[in-house]
Formats: sequence, structure tokens, C-alpha cells
Amino acid sequence: MKLPEPAATPPAHDQVRLESRGFAMGDAFDEGYPADGEGPVHTVRLAPYAIDVTTVTVAMFGRFVEESGYVTVAEREGSSAVFHLAVAASRADVVAVDPAVPWWLDVRGADWCHPHGPLSDAEPDHPVVHVAWDDAVAYCAWAGRRLPTEAQWEHAARGGLAGRRFAWGDELNPGGRWLCNIWQGRFPYENTGADGHLATAPVRAYPPNGFGLYEVAGNVWEWCADWFAPDYYERSPAADPQGPETGERRVMRGGSYLCHHSYCHRYRVAARSANTPASSSGNCGFRTVAL
Repeated sequence: MKLPEPAATPPAHDQVRLESRGFAMGDAFDEGYPADGEGPVHTVRLAPYAIDVTTVTVAMFGRFVEESGYVTVAEREGSSAVFHLAVAASRADVVAVDPAVPWWLDVRGADWCHPHGPLSDAEPDHPVVHVAWDDAVAYCAWAGRRLPTEAQWEHAARGGLAGRRFAWGDELNPGGRWLCNIWQGRFPYENTGADGHLATAPVRAYPPNGFGLYEVAGNVWEWCADWFAPDYYERSPAADPQGPETGERRVMRGGSYLCHHSYCHRYRVAARSANTPASSSGNCGFRTVAL
């Protein structure tokens, strides 16, 4: 993959500088899906790093595209995955339906600036979606950034809380207050929108965690630098783990607005998922770290 040239004037990223002399990484509650490999809990040390407080927005990605001329994987292929209740396209633009997950439709014309299909427009302050891992890496090359490692992501997402289920504690909605953008209702047919949003929310829509990071649970999945392996925690180094040397899928973290405890209980801070580097969808974006 040919990467774009670095920007003459790199974009500003609102970030926070962190380090860890030792944090407990992994699922302490044994609530993860076995195939995801969320355990065992292990201690990880991290050198200082600076991570974005929000995911990359549509406006930020738009500047990248305008200045570099970059064309995303979804634009090159002509379609991307859109959740069935969000589609803004004619029936003729629905290219395919996967019988295993019929709520996902392959929609012609869905891309980063048309998140629900060709009849939709992206909001500048929302997280950019329909970006493959390859697209995120291209943005990073232009912006003078890189994707966080999985360990950096989880450390930052925990916000200084050790052994907790979520980025804010152990209760999903303490005092009845929703602190993240996930699915409420009967998945995948009815979303009550009790958290205030039916699809993506603007960045900074919910309170930040203890380190000042926003939307590390729900809203959109976030690509990490690492290859995925379900047994990696059994052999990962204690200092600055980088993930397996090879693989077929890249790590994604944080869950999305489509996560629900009955289907995708992955808005927990230890939860893991993965996808192929060329895959894109309407619920996956990324944040970056400084080089």
C-alpha cells in the first residue's frame, strides 16, 4: 500500500500524555467471549505516549482527503457495510446481504462522507466511519501520527481505574444516566435511543474518563495497530507489547452504537474484536497517538 506524503502543516490533535509503570490489562470478570481472548489479566508497562482525546472526526478526515487526494477502500470498491435501519439509499443500491448477519447491508455509495448511503451526508463533528484499517494508517502517515497499540488503547480507556468493567466503573448507567452511546431496546430491530442517539454521536457527547478521553465505550469501534490473536495475552511481553508479528485481522476496541448485551457485549473496557485490514463499516473509526 502506497502511503500519502506527510502534510506540509500537520493537523493539530487534542491529546493527553500518559505512561504506565504497571496496569492490569484484560477481563477480570470473565465476561468476554472465549474466542476474543480477553484473558488472562496481566500487568503491562508502557513508555510515555500521547493519545487523542477523541476519535478522528469527519472534518479532520476531510482535510486529509482534500489535501492528499486519498481515496478510501470503500470509495475504491464502491460500497461499504451499513446497518439496515440506518440505510439512506434506494433499494437498487443495496448490493448484498449476508445471511449470517442480515442487519448488515452492503450499500453502494456508502463511504466516509455518506455514512448511511448516497442519500446521506456526514456531520463534521462526528467520528469518521467507513474507514478501513488501511485508511486509518494512510491518515496517520499524512498527519505524522500512528495508531495506538492495543495495550496503549486499553490503558488510556481505563482512565486510571483498575479492574473495573467500564471506563467509569462497574455499573452501566449509574443513577439511570447513560454514559455511552450503545443500543437500547431489542437488537437488531428496535432502538429506543434512550442514550440520546440512534447512530453515531458527536465527539465529546458524553463525559470523559479519568484521563480525559471521550467515547472510549460505544459510539464507534476503534482500530488499533496490532494484529489479533486470541491467545496473545498468554505470551505477550510485560513492557510495551506490540501484538503478534503476523495475522489476518487487526484489533478493534471500544464497541459501537450497535453493541447490546444480548449480541455484542463489547463496550466493556477489556473487550476485544478484530476485522480484516480492508474492511469498513458505518460503526468503525479510529483515534491516533503521536510518533
